[in-house]
Amino acid sequence: MADTEQPQLYLITPPEVELSRFPEVLARVLDAQEIACVRLALASHDEDVICRAADACREVTHARDVALVVERHVMLVERLGLDGVHLVDGARTVRHARKALGEDAIIGAFCGTSRHDGMNAGEAGADYVSFGPVGQTHLGTGDVVDPEVFTWWSQVIELPVVAEGALSAQQIESLAQTTDFFGIGEEIWSADDPVAALAALTAALR
Repeated sequence: MADTEQPQLYLITPPEVELSRFPEVLARVLDAQEIACVRLALASHDEDVICRAADACREVTHARDVALVVERHVMLVERLGLDGVHLVDGARTVRHARKALGEDAIIGAFCGTSRHDGMNAGEAGADYVSFGPVGQTHLGTGDVVDPEVFTWWSQVIELPVVAEGALSAQQIESLAQTTDFFGIGEEIWSADDPVAALAALTAALR
């Protein structure tokens, strides 16, 4: 990514959403800032829960011409009229997802802290890869991605890259020259005012 290009914002939903409230909150966030994509990233594997959340979020995102992808569930993409899928197992299922969804679908791959996995995902046909967590989190293995991964990627690889996971305003400022997207989720949804939280978190980008 060229130094003159501004990273875009990529929203990640909370692991649980309250359908009586979340679509309205999502709409306010999308109206407040330009968002490139929203990822439905529910913890639940209950198909009915995922479908109802997807329907509610799709109404909000598509009305604003924002792409909506679902985490993991390749077979729900076409059925629910979504724009693609975000895979969480590196490069392992990228080829399968591409074959199932065709060339027009968005396919992203989370590759943890491994640029090797990222390169493999790109070669397998991913539209973007994401690395994380950037900051310390109680989830996962406790590893954080080395900022050097983003520097190297921006210099060598053309495929868009997402930085996500426990982001701070300082980290966003420091990575702004070397990443294409910031994946932002729990950083704002746990705040009383997600719109204000997103504005504060991304102030360095404006």
